[in-house]
Amino acid sequence: MRLGFAVKVLGKEGIKSSDARRWQNSPHLKFSIQYAHTVFDYLEATGITMYRLASDFAPYLTHPDLPQFHNQLEEAHDELVELGQRAQKMNLRLSFHPSQYILLNSPKEELTESSIREFVAASTMLDMMGCGPEGVVVTHVGGVYGDREGSIARFIKNYNERLPEVAKKRVVLENDDKSYSVADTLRIHEATGVRLIFDHQHHSCINDGEMTHEEACCASLKTWGSNGRPKIHFSSPRLEKRTVMRRDKESGKKKAFECAPLMTQHADMVDSDVFIPFARSVRELCGVEFDVMCEAKSKDLAVIQLREDLRAAGDFVVE
Repeated sequence: MRLGFAVKVLGKEGIKSSDARRWQNSPHLKFSIQYAHTVFDYLEATGITMYRLASDFAPYLTHPDLPQFHNQLEEAHDELVELGQRAQKMNLRLSFHPSQYILLNSPKEELTESSIREFVAASTMLDMMGCGPEGVVVTHVGGVYGDREGSIARFIKNYNERLPEVAKKRVVLENDDKSYSVADTLRIHEATGVRLIFDHQHHSCINDGEMTHEEACCASLKTWGSNGRPKIHFSSPRLEKRTVMRRDKESGKKKAFECAPLMTQHADMVDSDVFIPFARSVRELCGVEFDVMCEAKSKDLAVIQLREDLRAAGDFVVE
């Protein structure tokens, strides 16, 4: 089992994840790759073997109005290959997760086209780095747009008919916390063959009541077949009360109000008392090995703590 985190390193100061400068300052993929080597140094030192690259790793690469950025993959070809070779030597699993605005079921043609460009770009980078089928590009179904069935059908149609093969072999689908459950992603898998990512916290927020977390996870894991080791997303909900600034109706002034926690918010660390029994149950139920992307707020610090807890449990092998 590999454990990983997304983008930002918290355990050491001063490590950048990508060249985040504005377009006026001529950011470039080559600089992001240099930063990635520094991230890899940290991952190697801490023994972390899974990492999600920043969604803007190649800045403005697909922006339709900034053609000066469109050739970054060719310009950084050798550097990308070298980065991928290093990842393979480290047994480091890499992935991308484009922003929530990159999706396949939008009724707006312009957004669909730009999303396809993003999926192709991320997939091409993984190809250039020599990543196996475990190197994936994660996405969600998208919006409902007042018509759930129509929106699901639009995702299926765009995936099957418009997504180029270079992206189709990399894109994987995750259940979300507001609109589309595991039952929905399983329907889409049956119509497209897209592999599924199970998100534990999202399943707590939205599910059809017919599948336990373990059953939903196993159903998602099995969609991978022999096409690489599956992975899941795991986080624990933040349970502390929230302080929200709102305008007071009587005074008209902004005031701090104490509110209940939201199930959609992530805690700083992973609750191993929940994760370990869950992982054991999944192992017993379907016997499929899987990796875990920890989406806790403390990122690499949460990974290190969870790894210690798993090793202390005595029946998990953490790579």
